Amino acid sequence: MRSRILLITALFVGGFLLITSRTNWGQHRIFEPISHAGRFWTGPDVARSAGLSSDEVNNIDIYKTAHVATVNVTSTVYRRSIFWEVYPSKDQGSGFLIGTDGKILTNSHVVATEDQIEVTLSDQTQYKAKLLSRDSANDLALLQISPRKKLPWLRLGDSDSLQVGQKVLAIGNPFGLDGTLTTGVVSSLGRSIRGENNQKLEGLIQTDAAINQGNSGGPLLNSAGDVIGINTAILGPNGGNIGIGFAMPINRAKLMLDDFQAGRKRPRLGVSVVPVAGDYADALSLPTQGGLLIQEVEAGSAAEHAGLRGGRQVVTIGNAQLLTGGDLIMSIDGQPVDRDDAISRTLAHKHAGDTIELTVFRGGRTINVRVKLSEADSRI
Repeated sequence: MRSRILLITALFVGGFLLITSRTNWGQHRIFEPISHAGRFWTGPDVARSAGLSSDEVNNIDIYKTAHVATVNVTSTVYRRSIFWEVYPSKDQGSGFLIGTDGKILTNSHVVATEDQIEVTLSDQTQYKAKLLSRDSANDLALLQISPRKKLPWLRLGDSDSLQVGQKVLAIGNPFGLDGTLTTGVVSSLGRSIRGENNQKLEGLIQTDAAINQGNSGGPLLNSAGDVIGINTAILGPNGGNIGIGFAMPINRAKLMLDDFQAGRKRPRLGVSVVPVAGDYADALSLPTQGGLLIQEVEAGSAAEHAGLRGGRQVVTIGNAQLLTGGDLIMSIDGQPVDRDDAISRTLAHKHAGDTIELTVFRGGRTINVRVKLSEADSRI
């Protein structure tokens, strides 16, 4: 009897312990995730480094190389206040090194004066800079500093091979925020706009890479890290970015560098033109194939010496107002004029003193005019 009572007691205690242990285990499984659910965020239990796409890796690699060769450029300009008091003001922009010896490319409008130009490198060291050459017609300038060490520099690419849609990267110092990278694509080619001093800039690269005040003079790079343009201007309210920026093709700068090295001056024709063709040409009694209609001829220019004629009468065609009666340039050196920037593209491969032949339509007939190119004005 005693042994039976002990057996029943043992079975009861064992069952109780079994049930209790299962209950605790179940409670553990029920309440464990509740502590995790109390977080205000979710994420992996084990921290891992971010996986980068090939495009991101490309951006990072280019930036690491290019931003150390991009510089900040400031020049002191003396202005007058509304009370006619003269005061110093600093203009700010960007530039980039093209050799270990301290040569820097930038925009002409960034260095409005030759005096008091300062360059700040990416490591914040500062140098006084000297203006070596200026090509105002293409808004380009070449500076020189005297570095105390070898400096990083950027390779110059080929802007003639650009295609709309290809990736580009811009680096500069917008609003003084040094080393800023933005990316985008080539939006268009061969654009013409009015520059800082109201001069016409032709054949520009249009991009949606964000460009703001202070970016001027900085490099526009392709996906290989080569410079294919110099960030020059933006289109937007109060100088703000709306995704329409412009860069001067780097091949223009190469020609300036070659001319500087050889002691030559850049050429200039000295005309302002508007493209006309098709219905516009018909309305003006001009050949349908059209061309570039001369609006004005600069006094003392190569064009004036060659006898080219500008417009004399203002007419309105559709929404366009222009001067008529001037010469229509139909071809240059035997090549038909089929682009708005045909003149600047031709001059990009010429030097002061070279001669070009223009085929123009004048007074109902076609004539050839030879023009000896003069030196471009190096003033601001």
